[in-house]
Amino acid sequence: MIQLTEHSFKKLIIALAIYLTSLFAANTLGLKIMPFIFGSHLSVAVFSFPIVFLMTDVVGEVYGRPAAKLFVLAGFISTALFIAYSFLSLAMPWSADGEWARQGYNQIFGVSVRIAFASIVAFIVAGYQDVFSFFFFREKLKIKYFWLRSLLSNLWSQLLDATIFMVIAFAGVYSTRTLISIIISWWLYKVAMGALYTPLCYIGIYLLKEHNKEKQPVMFALNR
Repeated sequence: MIQLTEHSFKKLIIALAIYLTSLFAANTLGLKIMPFIFGSHLSVAVFSFPIVFLMTDVVGEVYGRPAAKLFVLAGFISTALFIAYSFLSLAMPWSADGEWARQGYNQIFGVSVRIAFASIVAFIVAGYQDVFSFFFFREKLKIKYFWLRSLLSNLWSQLLDATIFMVIAFAGVYSTRTLISIIISWWLYKVAMGALYTPLCYIGIYLLKEHNKEKQPVMFALNR
């Protein structure tokens, strides 16, 4: 059982806020693409989405598997609820005074059912796989270094995320060759950004750990 002091519980809530904000930023702002090397394109979600997977690694390192899995569950519920709210909002009639925003609003939030389904399936599968693989490397393979465990788990989970999402969302829309190209490039971009963010992970681990050695009252507990 993981026992949290009031101070640790507050820090965990802040970490959850960062996690969910990064997830929503990736799912909404990620519509924008920017030019990249060799004539390719890169979604701006590459800046926020790696934080989602890295945060579960950081939380798992400090608080254990239950806390990391709880973050993934919270992300799944939030994403599903956001999609439901989006569809409900799109279905509601427009007031005449708001017509100026109608076209842009519908284009940005009018995610098709297929893409929405792809997004949520990819997230839940890859999110839990990231937690599983991170602890597999720590407990079964006895890999000591956090950065290596995080990198290996992200290589696997980000590949799953990119593959599942692209196949469900765009199979039949793009040719197989194009689809594979998009999957590989998107996967490598996210893994590379995750590696660049690794120093921030160590800062996060330091901030989340309880440095006060004095005994403090327990406010909250998680079963392992």
